Amino acid sequence: MKDKVVIITGGSSGIGKACAYEFATHGSKVIITGRNKEKLDLTISEFALKKVYIDGIVADVSIKEDNQKVVKHAISKFGKIDILINNAGISMRALFSDTDLKVIQQVMDINFYGTVYASQACLSEIIKNKGSIIGISSIAGYRGLPARTGYSASKFAMQGFLEALRTELINTGVHILVACPGFTASNIRQNALTADGTSQSESPLEESKIMSAEEVAKEIYKATVKRKRDLILTTQGKLTVFLNKLFPSLMDKIVYNHFKKETNSPIK
Repeated sequence: MKDKVVIITGGSSGIGKACAYEFATHGSKVIITGRNKEKLDLTISEFALKKVYIDGIVADVSIKEDNQKVVKHAISKFGKIDILINNAGISMRALFSDTDLKVIQQVMDINFYGTVYASQACLSEIIKNKGSIIGISSIAGYRGLPARTGYSASKFAMQGFLEALRTELINTGVHILVACPGFTASNIRQNALTADGTSQSESPLEESKIMSAEEVAKEIYKATVKRKRDLILTTQGKLTVFLNKLFPSLMDKIVYNHFKKETNSPIK
C-alpha cells in the first residue's frame, strides 16, 4: 500500500477514521472527506501529532458534484487515485409504520447513492491503476433488521451495486471488496435517525463490549492487500449470515427477539 492514493469518505470518525490511520501508517497517501470541516481538521491535527499525515476535503457524498470535486482535488495533489473506501454512512432506528419517509430517503442518499456517486467519479482512475473499490457495508446487507428498514435497504442496495460492478469489471484488474463488520464501536448509533429524522443521541448497545473501529480497520487493510472479495467480521456476524441462508424463517424470530431486548427498543 506504500504510495497508493486512498480516498476515504466519511473519514473523520469511526471506521473511516480508523482506516485512514491504518492505511497512512502503511505508507498510503490518504484523503478523507466529510461534511464537517472542524471534524476533518481535528482528525488531521490529531494524526499529525502522531507523525501520521493525511489530507482532507469537505464534501457530501450524497451530492454528485462534491464527489467530482474530491477526484479533482486528489488528482491535483497526488496525480492519481488507487483506492476508494466508501465508508460514509448513517443509520436509523424506528418502526417503519412510524417513520417519516424522508428519513429513509436520507439514509439511501448517503449510504447507497453516496457509494454510487463516489465510485463513478473515481472509476476511470481506478480502472487505469487496477485499483480497489471498497464498500463498508454491514451484516444488515445480508439480513434485514427490524426497526432499521431504511438502513438494511441501503446496505442491500450497496452490496447489489458492488456485486454487479465487480462482474462488469471482471476483466479489468479492478478489485472490489464488500466489507461487513458486525456491531462496531463507533458513533453511527448515537447519530442514528429516529422516526422524525432527529438523532437518537445515545447507543442502545454497550459500546465497550463490541469490536473496535481500529480492529475493523486492520481487517479491512489486510483484505485490501490480499484483494479479497468479501469480508464478514465477528462470530455473531458470520453466524447470522450462515444461519440466514439455511433457516431464514427461524432467523426472522431470532432476530426479532434479539432486537426486542435492546435498550429502549421501538419493538414492543
